Amino acid sequence: MARTAAKVQELVKEDPEMEGALQYVLERTDEGTVSWGDVSDELTSGQWGRLIEKGVLVDSDGEGFHVEDPDGVRETLEDDDLEIPPAPDTDSSWSKWDKLAAVASVAMFAGYTFQSVRDPLAETFHLVLGPLIEVFGLPFFAVVMVLAMFTGLYSTLLQSNLMDMEVMGAYQQRMKDIQKKQKEAKEQGDDEALEKIQQEQMEAMADNLGMFKEQFRPMVWIMVLTIPVFLWMYAIVGFRGEPLYGDIDLAPIVMPGVGEVGWTFGILGPIQVWIVWYFVCSMCFTQILRKALNIQTTPT
Repeated sequence: MARTAAKVQELVKEDPEMEGALQYVLERTDEGTVSWGDVSDELTSGQWGRLIEKGVLVDSDGEGFHVEDPDGVRETLEDDDLEIPPAPDTDSSWSKWDKLAAVASVAMFAGYTFQSVRDPLAETFHLVLGPLIEVFGLPFFAVVMVLAMFTGLYSTLLQSNLMDMEVMGAYQQRMKDIQKKQKEAKEQGDDEALEKIQQEQMEAMADNLGMFKEQFRPMVWIMVLTIPVFLWMYAIVGFRGEPLYGDIDLAPIVMPGVGEVGWTFGILGPIQVWIVWYFVCSMCFTQILRKALNIQTTPT
């Protein structure tokens, strides 16, 4: 059965019209053996030749041909799950704006190392974020919470709008189907089918580049907005140097299990308090926003 299924799947993949040809041959062989003249009104000579070449049709001692495994062919044609779906037909290429956003993100990463890049970005963003402290009087921990909520909101919206969940789901389903077929072939000891499935798996891994491009596209836009915000906090707390604005009151924060600590205290090894506080707030607000807005950012 497994060998027959592999043969039928290969024939149908090469020529989708072969499914109808196989069904017609099955109907004719139910009445006995068949010859080319019996099916030439429905099959092409190429289809007839492929059926014989693949061993689906075998010679009946010179009296015509019969289907070697009619039950296996019939079951394969009736089972839609046996066919491995093709890669999604979609154009996941980036626009020139996506590429510019990627270049800008990489360039801003230099701000984590070079103060000459970090300070101008921080000063620009301070025009917007500074009033939260200087005018509205928010403590720094509350400002970090506001920033975490803001970055969580636009990250969720960008992922929802820039990622095609149907395409992502199709890529994942294709890999699951291939893995399922591979497991079945191993259990049945069908080396011929296993070899074919492994080839499909290699092709699918190359095709999955489209899935990674879909996943990374919103990330470059998220980084364009998130990196400057992060660099602003970086400069405010004086990470690897003096604070950019020394007159800002950075009152200590009370952390569970640690107590009252300063913002540059290494709470998780070299990872400082302000980084941990931002990521905790960001993860919490992101989950709340996704639930509240009923936004799905993962394929089903």
